[in-house]
Amino acid sequence: MTGVDAFLALVRALQHRAVRFILIGVAGADYFAHSASVVFTTQDRDLFLPPDPDNLAAALEACESFGLSLWSGAEPLDAPRDRWLVDRIIERGALVRATDRRGLDVDLSVVMAGFEFEAVWNERRIFVVEGVEVPVARLAHIVASKAAAGRDKDRLFLATHAEALRTLLQNAD
Repeated sequence: MTGVDAFLALVRALQHRAVRFILIGVAGADYFAHSASVVFTTQDRDLFLPPDPDNLAAALEACESFGLSLWSGAEPLDAPRDRWLVDRIIERGALVRATDRRGLDVDLSVVMAGFEFEAVWNERRIFVVEGVEVPVARLAHIVASKAAAGRDKDRLFLATHAEALRTLLQNAD
């Protein structure tokens, strides 16, 4: 299964469990590209989830049932993956990486710099890819979040692609 096919299958698995999530980050920005000349390169996909323990637990279960291993930092995510652990992930705003170690790397986060989940959810765009509905944050939210995060890699991305992003933002809505 290719990276795109595997990701779409994971999206279906998440939706089957009624998990609320929004694709953000560079992979989200790619959905707004109107030609191959403005596609951005990224190694992973970032999913923004609400700080809801039941929703996060369902997301972790979906990833596990899909055959992905779960990591927090450089360590496997502790077991049991019970309510106590889910509450700690939310409390700390910890990132959980779900990976098949063959190219599908998905970061699950309850944090998006500068934004609350419901605000992004209410303005999300739905892109249909091979019959799968993929909820994606508005490009303006993705760009603003990268600026707010202030990480070196985000500043580099914004500076490197400033012209393409400006053009896409003008045409995004």
